[in-house]
Amino acid sequence: MAVKLSFCMIVKNEATNLPRCLNSVRHMADELVVLDTGSSDGTVAIAQSLGATVHHFAWTNDFSEARNESLKYVTGDWVLVLDADEVLTAEIVPVMQLAMQQENCLVINLLRQEIGATQSPYSLVSRLFRHHPAIEFRRPYHAMIDDSVAQLLKQEPHWQIVDLPEVAILHYGYEPGAIASRDKFQQARMTMERFLVKHPGDPYVCSKLGALYVEMGKVDYGIELLERGLAQQRKTPIDAPVLFELHYHLGIAYSRLKDVERAERHYQTATEQPILEALKLGAYNNLGTLRQAQGNFPGAKAAYEAALEADPNLAIAHYNLGMTLKAMGQLEDAIAHYQKALQLNPIYAEALQNLGVVLLKLGRVEESMAAFQRAIVLHEQRNVQEAQRLRSGLRQMGFEI
Repeated sequence: MAVKLSFCMIVKNEATNLPRCLNSVRHMADELVVLDTGSSDGTVAIAQSLGATVHHFAWTNDFSEARNESLKYVTGDWVLVLDADEVLTAEIVPVMQLAMQQENCLVINLLRQEIGATQSPYSLVSRLFRHHPAIEFRRPYHAMIDDSVAQLLKQEPHWQIVDLPEVAILHYGYEPGAIASRDKFQQARMTMERFLVKHPGDPYVCSKLGALYVEMGKVDYGIELLERGLAQQRKTPIDAPVLFELHYHLGIAYSRLKDVERAERHYQTATEQPILEALKLGAYNNLGTLRQAQGNFPGAKAAYEAALEADPNLAIAHYNLGMTLKAMGQLEDAIAHYQKALQLNPIYAEALQNLGVVLLKLGRVEESMAAFQRAIVLHEQRNVQEAQRLRSGLRQMGFEI
């Protein structure tokens, strides 16, 4: 029997992104529900022109409250939720439809690709779920259904949660110009801190808020929060994805403090969590970088190879593996990985520059100069000082570019 799928979203001033998002779902969803929270541009008219039913809600600075309001208008058997800067991939539709046919399936977690993010390009999000009265969004900033689902599973244990390993959502929030502003950082911080006052040991909020503080440069306080979240493991088991986040961000924090031993331990523990391998890419890559800086080239090589096993198309991992292989004297292999990085990212100036270095070491001067020339052109567009430094260094060796 066919299931009815409802799509719902909350928006405010998303006239630019909305057409791309709605066009990715409108041919597979049976209804489109859009909750507008106070747009002053053409958002409402665009949503209606693409077949959505638009409802209005006064913004209360609580994402969960708005998302739960949108669920009130849903009539389908299943609910798909996206943000305006996200797109559903066409390839995932038949996989989703098959998964929704499973009788005891309650939630289908979708793999989201973070477009423009180099270190951690994937995340797993609970955005497709059965329209069950007990499922609701909780938490004011990082609104998610996970808490209510966990509670429901205690009462109705027959339900199952499914993870789809294929990329389902493309998220454009990491593109240049779309990165959160300082004001948004402050909004996130204040909202999560209010939540933390009432839930002081919540591992999820400790991971998100701790990571935010580390990113803002308040590393010591970020570590305190991350360690506080991790300490909850002594009282009750922490879900593997949250445990991964705690260890991963502690690895970043201790790296910034130059505490290599602790950083490596946390990155290693993060990679051992039972989650999708694609979600561990940042941890593998950072672990490799840490080991490389310490001269542990075999260990760095193993970490980068693990990253590439999870995602063969991760350009930064190919570049980093090339750097490690160069340091190990495996020059031909290094060239192969630099070239693969450039195939994936043709404007990767650092890969071109180091490709030039290795080709020169092998006596392939003409190829080397061509790589250096392309690197200089790219550096001149983004880093004039590096372009000048590279040109000067080549001149000192007798090469004029």
